[in-house]
Amino acid sequence: MNDTDDVHDTDPTGSDAIDGPTRRDAIKCGGSVALGGLLAGCTGGDPTADTGETAEDGSSPASDATDGEPDDDADGSAETEGDGAGHAATLSPMGTVEFDSVPERVFTVFTGYADMAVALGHGDAVTAVYVPEMSGTTMNRYYGDLEGVSFEWEDLFDPLSEGLAKERLYDLDADVHLADPAWASTQENWDRSDVEEIDSRVAPWFGNFYSGTRAAPPSGYDDYEYYDLWEVFGGVADVFDERERYEALAAVHEDLLEMIRSDLPPNEERPTAVRVSLAADGESFYTYHLNEPGYWLADTRPLGAVDAFAEEEWGGLWGEVDFEAMAEADPDVILHLWGFTPSRSMAEFRSTLRDHPVGADLAAVRNDRLHAQGMRYQGPIMNLFQIEMTAKQLYPETFGEWPRYEDGDGYPEFSETERLFDRERVANAIAGDP
Repeated sequence: MNDTDDVHDTDPTGSDAIDGPTRRDAIKCGGSVALGGLLAGCTGGDPTADTGETAEDGSSPASDATDGEPDDDADGSAETEGDGAGHAATLSPMGTVEFDSVPERVFTVFTGYADMAVALGHGDAVTAVYVPEMSGTTMNRYYGDLEGVSFEWEDLFDPLSEGLAKERLYDLDADVHLADPAWASTQENWDRSDVEEIDSRVAPWFGNFYSGTRAAPPSGYDDYEYYDLWEVFGGVADVFDERERYEALAAVHEDLLEMIRSDLPPNEERPTAVRVSLAADGESFYTYHLNEPGYWLADTRPLGAVDAFAEEEWGGLWGEVDFEAMAEADPDVILHLWGFTPSRSMAEFRSTLRDHPVGADLAAVRNDRLHAQGMRYQGPIMNLFQIEMTAKQLYPETFGEWPRYEDGDGYPEFSETERLFDRERVANAIAGDP
């Protein structure tokens, strides 16, 4: 499987343990559940899919989050002092993590956490992100409409370029690792003792990977909890002691969802659709469900399109289908995952389908409904734009036309009346002036 999308299914090379001084004098863990000493006292936790349009509702981490609306009374965020002098954040599988100060050096792997840092006004703190040129370029395409918002990615380290190399985490010397310790423990040459070592000698972990698709976590994480995207974002907001920024952005998100819910056409009038990426051989597609649970579908699920492969059980994150299976499903709309990023070419995608004897007859090809999609590794800002993007691609008569995307284009410049959410409101929230 060479799909850029699914780096978590590779096993990046790790490294031998490194002895070094402990630097936890400023940051400490304080969980209520101990898993064999994992994470120096913090609680321990492949991704699958969030049904229902209300799942991404912007609430903070709930202790019993389900596919529907989180329990409004179960706010998993810890109380903060509000002045950065000492605060805490709570998320499974870590439990409660206490901070004596706001992190100034932040390690991320997946783009969503870097986007969260930017959204909270701390993008400059990020020291690492997966494939910086691809991730950073894509993020900045979304940020182009947001005054004063950008992501400086040029000098960032790619944390998976050598596998998840432990010595690099020592070198980066982060104040927090915005990554799931359960996921880290599955990487090549890593186990729980390595995770504990980094936690105690460098900085705590704070992330929840397996909510991305609701897959089972590794053995030993029986109490692992699942969250939607905006719940995870709420936890990260507490890491930075930025509750006000979070709440302002969550309100924009909720308003966007309310507007979409109120305007969606009846089920029988909705298009059939698939989200795919083209395999390297050009003869098959990796295809992903649209409406299943998990925060990696936080941009398609609220739109409620008819998933042309909804009945397919792939037993994992994705399925692989050939042109004949695609022709049998014959979706009205084909969404090309990663097509909006510099890692894939929409021109090549269109020409491959049009030049194929079966692909040329697909309804989506004949009707020119092949659309570029962004990244499933999305944070809150990306999610707002990707929901707008997908709404226009699926329902142009309701939400306005999505212009034809050409390789290298930025995000379209819609007029204020064409926009589905207020850019100035988002930029102000990020700037701390909601």
